[in-house]
Amino acid sequence: MEQKKVYLDNAATTQVRADVIAKMQKALADCYGNPSSTHSFGRSAKTVVETARKTIAKYLNAHPSEIVFTSGGTEADNMIMRSAVRDLGVKTIITSKIEHHAVLHTAEDLVGEYGIALKFVALDGFGNPDYGDLEALLRQDDSKKLVSLMHVNNEIGNIIDMEKLCALCKEHSALLHSDTVQSIGHYEWDLQESGIDFLTAASHKFHGPKGVGFAFVRKNSGLKAFISGGSQERGFRGGTESFHNIVGLETSFVAAYDNLEEERTYVRGLKQHFIQGMAREIPDAKFNGYSGDMDKSTYTLVNVSLPVSEQKALMLLFHLDLKGIACSKGSACQSGSDKGSHVLSEILSEEDLRKPSLRFSFSKYNTREELDYVIGVLKDFLAS
Repeated sequence: MEQKKVYLDNAATTQVRADVIAKMQKALADCYGNPSSTHSFGRSAKTVVETARKTIAKYLNAHPSEIVFTSGGTEADNMIMRSAVRDLGVKTIITSKIEHHAVLHTAEDLVGEYGIALKFVALDGFGNPDYGDLEALLRQDDSKKLVSLMHVNNEIGNIIDMEKLCALCKEHSALLHSDTVQSIGHYEWDLQESGIDFLTAASHKFHGPKGVGFAFVRKNSGLKAFISGGSQERGFRGGTESFHNIVGLETSFVAAYDNLEEERTYVRGLKQHFIQGMAREIPDAKFNGYSGDMDKSTYTLVNVSLPVSEQKALMLLFHLDLKGIACSKGSACQSGSDKGSHVLSEILSEEDLRKPSLRFSFSKYNTREELDYVIGVLKDFLAS
């Protein structure tokens, strides 16, 4: 009997859509000119890159010049934060202790390299920022400030109040950056109406290829080149564009937004089914952060704490893998590390931290039958 395979690690990366693969293959085969070359081969490639830029800008209601292609979210976060300190005179970065390490480690590096001040906004027990504390940090001194808070947390799924955040930053003349890697492709954005200055995206979070993403950099921001060596990407990022990946990014981005309502309704139904099934079959399980709340967290993931002893917990991921189930203990960027989740360590008690927590994340390719299978495997493991 063939081993059942269930992939529930979509917050780490997603299955690439078949039409994305086909268009990337065609791009590699047919359009191989360097986009910077002036001959017809190069002009053809350049047209495709600029068309992709315009397409993405149109869906986000941004200007094409505000879209900068990168190798993914981590590079985009680094580019924005480092350039804000180097070029814009930022002296204070305000963030939270549950951000992605692409933000946290970059901020820590900037403290050592530039002597900036790094402040952390207080969090409640669910992992939400205390907006009163944020306002106090913004009022603390007259230094130029950059606030960096993610729209959707990659481990517990909490959704930040972006409207309130934008208003606070505008009131106090602070720049606002948001790691929106778990958000772009899953939520609509109107960047002309929003007060956000910078955001980041990665195509492999919405069924596109790995190794490509983009940054939104508001016009006339003052940011300068992050990677020197050429005039590509409006001078922000030197180097020949990853043409086939940009084609894949555009194709997956368009598919995500053209099918957003239908696919969001479907995936939201999967999450609801999983929550209800867990409540019925494993009532002692707890959902971390707001991940069990359908309105206060993203529809794409849950983070579950299971009633298991520390000793038995050591075998849990191994057992799930044997059963063909893919999920995450903490974020995928932590795998291979024996450190626990820095997100959960900020919001859980010492007692709850000793219990295993798993992140299950869903996509259009999952089914309710798969979720029932996973819940059954977990129930059997807890009873054994």
